[in-house]
Amino acid sequence: MEKRLIARGLLAGAIGALLAFLFARVCAEPVIGRAIAFEDGRVDAEDAHGLHEHGAELFTRGVQANAGLGFGVLIFGVAMGALFGVLFCLVAARVKSIGPQQLSVLLAAGAFGAVYVVPFVKYPPNPPAVGQADTIRARTGWYLVMVLASVVLAIAAVWLARRLAARFGAWNGRLLATATYLVAIAAVMALLPAVDETPGPLRDASGVIVYQGFPADVLYEFRLLSLGTQLVLWATIGVVFATLAGRMLGERAESGQARSMAA
Repeated sequence: MEKRLIARGLLAGAIGALLAFLFARVCAEPVIGRAIAFEDGRVDAEDAHGLHEHGAELFTRGVQANAGLGFGVLIFGVAMGALFGVLFCLVAARVKSIGPQQLSVLLAAGAFGAVYVVPFVKYPPNPPAVGQADTIRARTGWYLVMVLASVVLAIAAVWLARRLAARFGAWNGRLLATATYLVAIAAVMALLPAVDETPGPLRDASGVIVYQGFPADVLYEFRLLSLGTQLVLWATIGVVFATLAGRMLGERAESGQARSMAA
């Protein structure tokens, strides 16, 4: 049964990736285009004033916006769908008081929060032209540490809530576990280095501004749409998996009842 549930997780992840790609392609691509226009204008200004040299792009913007974006979202969605299926199997084996549909939706909401929303608060995504090439490895490493810490602390909070429920009651136990998670994740955020590489105004040798800084509205819209893209992905995974797993487990329960009645 576990393999069948994981297979349904893969399918849910693929469907979620497709919808997330369509959302990003339609809604986020115009914002990315504005960021690219800023980047190109800044490059021209730097070249005109002899401030910097730039290399050629390995891939065209068309390839990045279509094949690159679609392939990246698909791989991520399928991987998250498979992990979601594994997580569902582990939790469902221990939690019998919640139906598969409700459990799937709750797990998807929790995964969206722990895997994306909490790391988003510390390290929000940036559009093209924001971020320095020589710090990308360090920034990626810090982000992965943030994701790992959030997931581990979320799992620990669930375990703590179950332990505290026996002493303080279910509601109070959940509140205490949530507060512990928030304090712990806030400490992790404080310990990890901050990143602020948004380009400011470009100045020439005399200090005169020759090109504006990165538009704040473009940065805000890009991050908001990135959040929306992940919301589409995880909501789809939760709903699709709830439908597929609920149907499979329901059919399994009905067949089991039929066999017991026949016996």
